[in-house]
Amino acid sequence: MTTQITFNDMLTQEVKRHPHAFFARLRQQKPLFFVDNFFGTGAWIATDYADVTAILKDPRFIKDLQKTTEMKGNQEISGETAARLKKFAWRRDMLTTDPPDHTRLRHLVSKVFTPRMIEQLRSRIQQITDELLDAVKDQGHMDLVADFAFPLPITVISEMLGIPVADRQQFRTWTQALINMEESKNDEAYGGAMEAFIAYIKNLLAEKRLHPGEDLVSGLIQAEESGDKLNETELISMIFLLIVAGHETTVNLIGNGMLALFEYPEQMNLLRNDPSLLPSAVEELLRYTSPVTLSSPRLASEDILIHDQLIHKGEMVFVVLVSANSDPQQFTDPELLDITRQENQHVAFGKGIHFCLGAPLARLEGQVAFGALLQRFPDLRMNCEPEQLRWTPTFSLRSLNSLPVAF
Repeated sequence: MTTQITFNDMLTQEVKRHPHAFFARLRQQKPLFFVDNFFGTGAWIATDYADVTAILKDPRFIKDLQKTTEMKGNQEISGETAARLKKFAWRRDMLTTDPPDHTRLRHLVSKVFTPRMIEQLRSRIQQITDELLDAVKDQGHMDLVADFAFPLPITVISEMLGIPVADRQQFRTWTQALINMEESKNDEAYGGAMEAFIAYIKNLLAEKRLHPGEDLVSGLIQAEESGDKLNETELISMIFLLIVAGHETTVNLIGNGMLALFEYPEQMNLLRNDPSLLPSAVEELLRYTSPVTLSSPRLASEDILIHDQLIHKGEMVFVVLVSANSDPQQFTDPELLDITRQENQHVAFGKGIHFCLGAPLARLEGQVAFGALLQRFPDLRMNCEPEQLRWTPTFSLRSLNSLPVAF
């Protein structure tokens, strides 16, 4: 079934502001549907929890976009589709490969991101958090995104990777440019930002080869599992993914999460008065705000029948995480924020073999960030009208441009 929504419908400020209402209508119309002219081509969109989790776990839906031409067989791929695929298909990292490459690549870094290893970073994350809040406490106001939600996770991942923290603002500039240009047809601008980012990573690798340290980049260079090292493309791709994924989603968790707490002051007060609720509050904020709106694309590796609808081999499939996380078939009163929610099998981090490797880090950063903000600034409040807030027009993330606050 082809629906009448377009690619741009998902990018409007209204949908970014109130995604639950928009996707509730789509779930009611048809949980799985085909959209013409999406991502430069047609694509299937899954919106309900059952379909989203099933697709995320199904090995017949693959992530390697380099196989698009092979999957399409003799079907002609439009120039626009080819251009969009070129933006993404160069990467060879955990998010863009399938087993056995995915298994090998994930294993090389998985030991660094175990809950036990991440918990050892708690004191350092708390220290970074306190330093950021100390820097603004006498001002009485800040942009919660630019002054706190961004520098916290980018500092943490930069230190883990062994990257100079002084370069963190440059990462923000590149990442925002690439995200904003995901849907753009300005291939020259997109290419320029990507080229600069990759050149930085290449220089970083050259430096680490000469002067290795105890950091993750040095470890990846030296990594050898079963006699197999990363090749240059894999190395660049992995570092690119770790930098971008290592901060961008956590920025959105903190920014969107604080906005949600402002909208539910009784929940904010409950959390402030009972910090033991921080773990469940972070899970609920992940569910309710869904920092990642839409999964990265998958390809059907064969003809697959779902709901009497045939997804043809080579067709692209996206799952809507924010929609699955607000599905009343899975969650009681899903459009309400409840930080005491117990049954909360959300999909903010995905499911299956591509479940977010950085989930333990994001959870810890969220717990420390929300706890510190509420304890340090007991009168924390928004410093603008809600309708003044602007959202980044990107299909993949739900991302505030800024969040002015006062205290």
